[in-house]
Amino acid sequence: MKTKPFFLWLLPALCLFSCNNGKNAESAGDEKILVAQNGYVTGWNKTAIIRVPADSFYLADINGKICYRGKPGEKKHWSFSDEWVQVADFSSIDQPGDYTIILVGKGIGKSAVIRKITILADPFKEIANAGVKALYFNRCSYPILPPWGGKWVRGAGHTDTTVYVHQSAASGNRPEGFVISGKGGWYDAGDYNKYIVNSGITTYTMLLAYEMYTEYWQSQNLGIPESGNVVPDILDETLYNLRWMLTMQDEDGGVYHKLTTRAFEPFIMPESAVENRYVVQKSTAAALNFTATMAHAAAIFASFSEELPGLADSCSEAALASWKWSMQNPDVIYIQPEDISTGEYGDKNIRDEWFWAAAEMSLMSGSAYPDSLLEKLPFSTPTWNNVLPLGIISTLLKPEKISPAIIDKCNNLFFNYADLLAGISDTSAYRVSIDHFAWGSNSDVANQGLLKMIAYRLRGDKKYLQSALNDMNYITGVNPTGYCFITGFGEKSPRNIHHRVSGADSIPEPVPGFLAGGPNLATMEDCPDLKRNALPALSYIDEECSYSTNEIAINWNAPLVFLSGALSWSCQ
Repeated sequence: MKTKPFFLWLLPALCLFSCNNGKNAESAGDEKILVAQNGYVTGWNKTAIIRVPADSFYLADINGKICYRGKPGEKKHWSFSDEWVQVADFSSIDQPGDYTIILVGKGIGKSAVIRKITILADPFKEIANAGVKALYFNRCSYPILPPWGGKWVRGAGHTDTTVYVHQSAASGNRPEGFVISGKGGWYDAGDYNKYIVNSGITTYTMLLAYEMYTEYWQSQNLGIPESGNVVPDILDETLYNLRWMLTMQDEDGGVYHKLTTRAFEPFIMPESAVENRYVVQKSTAAALNFTATMAHAAAIFASFSEELPGLADSCSEAALASWKWSMQNPDVIYIQPEDISTGEYGDKNIRDEWFWAAAEMSLMSGSAYPDSLLEKLPFSTPTWNNVLPLGIISTLLKPEKISPAIIDKCNNLFFNYADLLAGISDTSAYRVSIDHFAWGSNSDVANQGLLKMIAYRLRGDKKYLQSALNDMNYITGVNPTGYCFITGFGEKSPRNIHHRVSGADSIPEPVPGFLAGGPNLATMEDCPDLKRNALPALSYIDEECSYSTNEIAINWNAPLVFLSGALSWSCQ
């Protein structure tokens, strides 16, 4: 039996592409080829995932001219999506422009499989800026006006100038029902409440992005009301939340766990939400998060003493006061009151919070470093309830303030884990390090990329940056769902995020720049009428009801900002 010569297999795909300028190329919906939908960066590794058997792949330029021929990598199985895939590596193609990947082979069938890609000098800058701008869109007590908000304008909901002290938070000078002001800050997630333990890691990560990539962030105009002043926009935006955090400290130095309504408000605009707001219970976790964040902020804002007089001193004094309270109240674990049903952020193991706060206090004031905890706590991907890595990162950035023996310990913990992550991605079918799909799995991918970029900055080994690029590729489309998980980006991105403003504003598109939580099996009951895939990497639905997979959160956006900004700066 005769078979067609190879070039005859390729001709239909070439004609389709060249005759239509790529406009009729296979849509993202088919997803036989998974690509970074926001583009690949010149000069660095570029890979796509092939999900159908292919003998060869080709790259054609905008004119339909074949400019690269490659063989897909070996088939590998990814248990998290139960599929066999191959990697198409076209890293040698560096000319910016639009291209098409073309798959051919006996396993493809009569028609070649094609997918459009783009190579850019910097595909990350827009994501980084939008990630910060999303936090602006989530400001509490603040109107979003046309000059800065475009079509996503809204009123200033939740002025929070009349906030009641809940029974659980009552103290001598502030009894139950006492009124305080808790104005400002960011809405924590898809709901309208504000939580200190989540604000801590978020604010720290934003400050860290500026600290490590100062030159980059000094040059970014984010289009927020403060743009154009002396303070870089990323710090102006972070300050909006930091100043709210300062309002959450009681006179005795303790820190309220959260500012909230009694129950989650419905999907209405902020200016229509008028339920009473409360500060709820002081907790040691909140005080330690607050201590660490304020101590770190004091060092950052010391450089802006003329523009922001007294701010660094205020942060330092607040950190000292909350640290003292924590020492006097070392194990006040947050317990959700019976009449409060909003986010708990409960954490019964706060040794990592103790380490982070003590490390930051040591760096700020020279107090004893908590090195005894280094051998007792495992290093893993940072999350709101695992902040040990934050203390180690801060330590490694200021080695002159800590003894060489402690720096060696921190280096070992940090780089052993960074090497572990890089090793996993080298052998992973999807070229990523994630191997556990928890609630907010996309933020784990972003935080793993953050750790790799810090490793790259500290040691200069390109393996870390290359692995971090794969993390960004995953977030922007090289994942089993085929979604670019950032709202407003890519060919296929979430449209129905669990976010009250996006759900109530009558605008078809969601607020842009948010990272959706991503697939996981944490709960399968948030959308009872819809079926979810039982495989962890595929268990995602783009529906408003799916708070477990499609909510947004400030602590998920912060590592996205860090990673995309770090890549934007480092890949040039």
